[in-house]
Amino acid sequence: MKPQTNILVWLCLAAILAFLYAPLLPPLLLAIQDPATGKATFQNFATIHSDPTLVGALINSIVLAAIVGVAAPLLGLAAAQAVRSFGVPRFIVTVILLPLFIPGVSMGVSTSLFFNLTGIDPSLLTMATVQTLWALPFAFLIILTVMSGFDTLYLEAAYTCGANRAQAFWEIELPQIASGISGAATFSIILSFNETVRTAVVQGGNNTVQTFIWSRYQQVGLTPNMYALMSIIIAVTLLLIVVLVALGRKRQPAI
Repeated sequence: MKPQTNILVWLCLAAILAFLYAPLLPPLLLAIQDPATGKATFQNFATIHSDPTLVGALINSIVLAAIVGVAAPLLGLAAAQAVRSFGVPRFIVTVILLPLFIPGVSMGVSTSLFFNLTGIDPSLLTMATVQTLWALPFAFLIILTVMSGFDTLYLEAAYTCGANRAQAFWEIELPQIASGISGAATFSIILSFNETVRTAVVQGGNNTVQTFIWSRYQQVGLTPNMYALMSIIIAVTLLLIVVLVALGRKRQPAI
């Protein structure tokens, strides 16, 4: 490749990265700025815990992320196993991926209406349900992709040696696809922690960090501790993405 072409490629890459990440800089800069003096300070981070509503929203977000990070990969694994075992793979894939094509507000309102008709009050359960519905297709695709590289002849060999289906899965297949399940869990946590639209419709009197930030922004605008909180969320999200990439590059253990 010619040097001029290399320079053009790097310039295009730099422009794309700037377009993606430049909007993240203002909250990071304002988070360490004293609104009165304009000097650098970390006091904004220290004031986050002084708002009990915000602390409650943060706890809710952590609990929901833990629930979704477990539920979505397990359901995705079950669906991926069904794709391989049953004779209707296209139907199963279509059903699992359907939430991706339904607008977030429509999905949230429909789920809220269902809960109202069944007498289920808004709670962490309703919030976890709608977030799991959103994260499940992504977890399913990640696990299905990893499973596509697994040779089922290993399972046949295990059956020949006397293992039942559960033993063959636990001892043979699971170690081979564990990185995919971990990646699905990490991605589900990211989606849960950053979900806003669907959650806001079914949360009732509860809050997550994202719905709290959005409602505070709508009512009074952003404050210095909000910038600090947004900076923490951005940092945690980027860290989880690094973990996800690392899991994706992890080699599958040899049998």
